[in-house]
Amino acid sequence: MKITIKVGSSTLTHKSGNLNIRRMEKLVKVLSDLKNEGHEIVLVSSGAIAMGVGKLPITSRPSDIPGKQAAAAVGQCELMYIYDRLFGEYNHVVGQILITKEDLEEPERRCNLENTLFKLFEYHAIPIINENDSISTAEIAVGDNDTLGAHIATAVQSDLLIILSDINGLYTADPHKNPDAKLLHTVTEITPDITALAGGAGSHFGTGGMATKLSAAQIATGSGMDVVIANGSDPSVLYDIVAGKEVGTRFLSHVNE
Repeated sequence: MKITIKVGSSTLTHKSGNLNIRRMEKLVKVLSDLKNEGHEIVLVSSGAIAMGVGKLPITSRPSDIPGKQAAAAVGQCELMYIYDRLFGEYNHVVGQILITKEDLEEPERRCNLENTLFKLFEYHAIPIINENDSISTAEIAVGDNDTLGAHIATAVQSDLLIILSDINGLYTADPHKNPDAKLLHTVTEITPDITALAGGAGSHFGTGGMATKLSAAQIATGSGMDVVIANGSDPSVLYDIVAGKEVGTRFLSHVNE
């Protein structure tokens, strides 16, 4: 399969904002193994701003746009250095692509993006994609790599989009407030009732909440692929997701039913 995996900042970092080394190493190991199985992998990775915060002499995520841009500029270097080194240990080549809103919306720029992505597949490389947070204020203001993941998955015609975060999936209610909340394992259609189940913003170092994930799921399922939202605390869960097992919440494609 061609699989797009979106990984949130909360999956890649500790609550302190510093890199979760053990988890990131395991993520790369699992993705490398899936690549070895013959799957085509696209990784949409958050984490640049969070890693920048961890390296700079600041204690929290900046609230101002220039501060976020500076953190992203520092953090993106670190993020790709680590990915390049870890994937290299398993003999896989990675390529970095930083995206702005215009790259997705303007036909010529989107065509150029798609050409680059498909050429990377031809070269058996793994594209690693993030928003170009160091120069684009629109992406930082939205802070939504979930939607970016859906657009990338659509652009490369993925068979499956997997969104890994610090949540298990979509619940019938907020599980932090309601002990009777139940995890929905399968969603056949994203109705207004389903959308109403989405909560607010995400964790301290991540910005995407369930609402952005449902929006991403709508985009991707409408483009012909299933979407799975799952907890990324143990990256080996990717094996079960790819195998079609019941993990997290799976949103079923509603194209060609």
